[in-house]
Amino acid sequence: MADRKQTIWAVGKRKTAIARIRLVPGNGTITVNRRQLDDYFPRPTSRMRIMEPFELTETRDQYDAIVTVSGGGVSAQADAVRHGISRALIEAAETLRPALRKGGMLTRDPREVERKKYGRHKARKRPQYSKR
Repeated sequence: MADRKQTIWAVGKRKTAIARIRLVPGNGTITVNRRQLDDYFPRPTSRMRIMEPFELTETRDQYDAIVTVSGGGVSAQADAVRHGISRALIEAAETLRPALRKGGMLTRDPREVERKKYGRHKARKRPQYSKR
């Protein structure tokens, strides 16, 4: 295992999904909840979104990522992992910030689920109106 000084921690979020990222120097292996990336995210678009920060900064084979992700759905978890990896790469090398900023990897998506209101079926859906 890598030296503690070389280990970089970061957190990424999206909706209710939270991803804790541990970045260590390595050969590009990504482990999500103790499973390989391909096993945890079978959809290729999810894997592509997770790999985007490495592709933009050309650091694909320089770091191993150990990820713990919880909450949300598959897509939200993938975006949370992507956000966390981007933050960890900046901790590793501040010079990567402009490329990640330009790619939109550092902006936390602020959209959350709106709460249900009383007198409504959902957050905004009203009961059916009957004139007579």
